Amino acid sequence: MAMIANLQYGWTLFVNPIHDTHGWSLSAIQVAFTVFVLVETWLVPIEGYLVDRFGPQFVGVVAGLLVALSWVIFSVADSLSLLYLGAVVGGIGAGAVYGACVGNALKWFPDRRGLAAGITAMGFGAGSALTVFPIANMIKAEGYEATFLKFGVVQGAVVFLISWLLRAPDAAAVAKLRPTPIHGTEIIRTREYSPLEMLRQPAFWIMFVMFVLTASGGLIATAQLTPIAKDFGVSSAPVSLFGITLAALPFALSISRILNGVSRPAFGWVSDHIGREHTMMIAFTLEGIAILLLRQFGQNPAAFVLLTGLVFFAYGQIYSLFPAICGDTYGRRFASANAGLLYVAKGVASLFVPLSSVIGASSGGWSVVFFAAAMMNFAAALLAIFVLRRVRARRVAPIIVTAGQRL
Repeated sequence: MAMIANLQYGWTLFVNPIHDTHGWSLSAIQVAFTVFVLVETWLVPIEGYLVDRFGPQFVGVVAGLLVALSWVIFSVADSLSLLYLGAVVGGIGAGAVYGACVGNALKWFPDRRGLAAGITAMGFGAGSALTVFPIANMIKAEGYEATFLKFGVVQGAVVFLISWLLRAPDAAAVAKLRPTPIHGTEIIRTREYSPLEMLRQPAFWIMFVMFVLTASGGLIATAQLTPIAKDFGVSSAPVSLFGITLAALPFALSISRILNGVSRPAFGWVSDHIGREHTMMIAFTLEGIAILLLRQFGQNPAAFVLLTGLVFFAYGQIYSLFPAICGDTYGRRFASANAGLLYVAKGVASLFVPLSSVIGASSGGWSVVFFAAAMMNFAAALLAIFVLRRVRARRVAPIIVTAGQRL
């Protein structure tokens, strides 16, 4: 998971160098980011089915080859069509890794789905933190093409090798697994929902809409952080925090990647104890407030660094909370495919990224984008506590057994 992080979170470092080299518009370049996210998310249900059917090892090994090939294509892309092809290949590889790892975590740890999904997803969120400076420095020293090539080969090779160690729980392991404990009880579902059965449930579509609302702002920040910093005039401004002095943009990139990763197990752990919907309400509200603060104070270099960190901290939790609540609601057997279907919402949210480039360049600027993203998070917070919570309680009837009892 850490080795596919740069495919998404390292992208912003390459946008301006690609623009400077080829003269393509920023919105045209960002279409590649949207294509990557669309393919990465919309094919996860199929990749999740393959994981459920053949196991995570096979899917992960093939994915490693595609991860490497993606950035190799980027390194030689001299046209937008070739750039988009690399995004397609990378999206398939990243989605396969994501489906294999997160789906497997949901199966192995049903008693701590939030924490397990969060720790697994943390690799994807924070995996690029240590490579922000090496990538930025290599782009300056050797060009973005060489950087794509070298990092792509290394990342793909690691995915290829590590995937041989993956395995799903066998029948003996499944028999020993405990269901999710909530407030002193153990919840055992009466049935497992297949993907098609899940799609007929209202709760799934409420989750899907919430995922789109909350992912949009985070994806815009992920893809557009460099252009935003440039437009705010803070990219190269020195910032001194925590005894460290760095330029605002690389400082913000490093902190945001770390906090984006940390938030996933943190909020996942909280949700295991106070419930998914309550945790969602808290996180989504915090995200909306952070975006509004960035809108107001982001032109101050120090505030830009701190507030982007807060935005990514509040954003990262969706990649632990949504898989966990999906597993809670629809069971273990089809967890990879079901979580993959819900993950498609991220692809829908990515459609707002090129649109944000157009709006950011308009008279309204990034202020309009930030305000819309904040309102979407507030709407999702209300849906979580007032709609999803009630629908799940009414539509998905569990057998509740006191902790310690056995069926």
